[in-house]
Amino acid sequence: MSLIKSKKHSQPYPAALASALMLAMPAAYAQDTGKLAEVEVKGSAISTELIAEKASSAKQVKPLVDTPQTIVVLKKELFQQQQANTLSETLRNTPGITMLMGENGNTATGDSIFMRGFDTQSSIYVDGIRDLGTISRDTFNTEQVEIAKGPAGVDNGRGASSGYINMSSKAATLDSFITGSATVGTGSHKRVSADVNQTLAIDNAAIRVNLLRQDSGVPGRDIVENNITGIATSLAFGLNTETRTTLNLLHVQQDNIPDGGVPTIGLEGFYSAAIATAFPNNTAPAFGKVDRESFYGSKNDFDHVVADMLTLKVEHDFADNVKLQNTSRYGVSSQDYILTGVNTGNGITVPAATKNDLNTWTVNRNRQGKDQQNQLLINQTNLNATLQQGSLTHNIASGIEFSFESQLNYTLGLPTGTTQVNANLYNPSTADVFALPVRTGAKTDGNTSTAALYLLDTIDLNAQWQISAGVRAEHYNTDTNLITVQAAATPQTVPVGTLIGSQARKSDNLLSYKVGTTYKPTENGSVYLSYATSQLPPGGTNFSLSTAATNQNNPMLDPQKGTNLELGTKWQLLDKNLFATAALFETVNKNELVRDDLNTYVPVGEKTVRGLELALVGSPLQNFELNAGIALMNPKITRGALYSSAPTDGGVIQWTPKTTFTVWGTYTLEKLKLGGGARYMDSVARSNTTNLVAATNSMLEVPDYWVVDAMATYEVNPTVTVQFNLYNLLDEEYVQSLNNGGGRYHQGAPRSAKLGVNVAF
Repeated sequence: MSLIKSKKHSQPYPAALASALMLAMPAAYAQDTGKLAEVEVKGSAISTELIAEKASSAKQVKPLVDTPQTIVVLKKELFQQQQANTLSETLRNTPGITMLMGENGNTATGDSIFMRGFDTQSSIYVDGIRDLGTISRDTFNTEQVEIAKGPAGVDNGRGASSGYINMSSKAATLDSFITGSATVGTGSHKRVSADVNQTLAIDNAAIRVNLLRQDSGVPGRDIVENNITGIATSLAFGLNTETRTTLNLLHVQQDNIPDGGVPTIGLEGFYSAAIATAFPNNTAPAFGKVDRESFYGSKNDFDHVVADMLTLKVEHDFADNVKLQNTSRYGVSSQDYILTGVNTGNGITVPAATKNDLNTWTVNRNRQGKDQQNQLLINQTNLNATLQQGSLTHNIASGIEFSFESQLNYTLGLPTGTTQVNANLYNPSTADVFALPVRTGAKTDGNTSTAALYLLDTIDLNAQWQISAGVRAEHYNTDTNLITVQAAATPQTVPVGTLIGSQARKSDNLLSYKVGTTYKPTENGSVYLSYATSQLPPGGTNFSLSTAATNQNNPMLDPQKGTNLELGTKWQLLDKNLFATAALFETVNKNELVRDDLNTYVPVGEKTVRGLELALVGSPLQNFELNAGIALMNPKITRGALYSSAPTDGGVIQWTPKTTFTVWGTYTLEKLKLGGGARYMDSVARSNTTNLVAATNSMLEVPDYWVVDAMATYEVNPTVTVQFNLYNLLDEEYVQSLNNGGGRYHQGAPRSAKLGVNVAF
């Protein structure tokens, strides 16, 4: 972890602060050298290390203040202050994002993210290239996290209507430095990391190495572990010359004991048909929540992840205004896990003879597994140019992209006739014997190859007005090979257990575009209006096509189509020490699969999210840094199932809160820095279905909650800083994520702490 410094100056800020604070609006920040982010502004007492001027993508040709889209950029200085080590933890600093737990019988793994009403897990990128796999990503090699909200078909091709998340990696520079950290904390947390950059004897060459080792439990949870080893190297030649070459290698290995969650019994809104049947007329004895530390799985559960990524980037400046960039990447990842989850709904057993004794109640458990391999091969070529045509200035970004992405999933299942012993509901044993899921012979092997062209042009009409337009055309081919295992059927024409092969293919062309206009009343402010589109074809997230009429990945279906209309404003205030943004938006996703009144599935579904997002980042006061944001959303299913057994028409979009808020601030007193923050998550619906009755369905929503955190750092000397973080200061008990059935959940971490030592040379 880098040591963070700020400098003190004498002149105070003008009285414009009062009006600036009223503009609370998305955070944005930028790259530094990876050394010490010291910024000195003449006539100011403010350090602006949290603010970025622009995003890292070559497709974003303008500074953030002039970009007609909500783009939030979280710099590493922010998540280092919080000791936020994962992507999911970092994303708490922007509103409008929730985390998922998974389906009834399966637990979601990795960065399972819902943003602005839509699943965004398959729209996570590293340096502008899609990162495959349902894994949890660490930030040890991340310079900044960029969140682009709204459809981004022009930027990346197929994707969710919500936008995308990009992790910008650390790269070698011509500075020589060593930074590192060692941290211990609640839950047997132990973590060490190092960031070393060294210039080489060769002119304009450097190497950078980032190392990580974490051996950690989870606060408030027995048995669960999060262990990770990582190494990232960046070797660069020709820095600060016309031609630059960078070779990056990333290797990450995780060896975790995963968490299948705990039963929701005792929580507000809990319902169990088994308990209701055993105790008619509400005669059940008083039962409460289970112990938050109880572990219902096996000590032999595991989650093994190995990810490798090799990237070669070559850049050449033909002139000051013409730049060519070519990036090639080969990446592979594998995930092998076995996890035991509980089934609290009808899975609770109440023995008739001892039904009044809570100690005899049991809960069903199911073992689930994943054996998945991902592969990526891609080449991107970007050409950026600034051209003058009369009084007009064209800022052009263009490119061509070829990619191959694949995913292989082996189906796992328990041996025939195997049953898993139930767990004691209130006192589960970790000594129980568990059957091991094995490969059944079934598998899904899918891949998508893509060829794409794109062109974006932002035209400066004059000092006040600019217009922008972009288009991306791509051809894709998805090929899925399936092997299924014949089950018992009537009539039984194929023997049970026979392996049956099948194939599904989909090939099509996609066209996405975006347009925008920006008015700049002053150099440091803008007002914009933009419209953007994206498309998500069948198999676009998992490369797996299905011939089932009830599946959104049926190759006969048209792509889902997303649009976003946005009116916003962005301002650099207080001598550019404060960045404020506001945006009104309407995001629509069409062609979703829903059931009609004939109980058939038709692709006419539509979801609409309207909202307002405000953010403020920077230094509004002397020695004070701030990152704050709020999102107000109205998520609706504007066209859904009408007459099915599970109507959704007019319902709310699940997992989408109407209000989310986050704030983080620090104040520096000489060598001491004090900070803290809070975040609010409104209640979210568990299901889109409109006819669910609370009296007979468990946990229809996740209750809202507040969480408060605090931190302090002390500079022992220019080389050593001690850092202390306290999380969930008020020890709030809350549901962090809930499964689709409402029977089990992941709890938010209780009050916990980390103590670290940071060094910088």
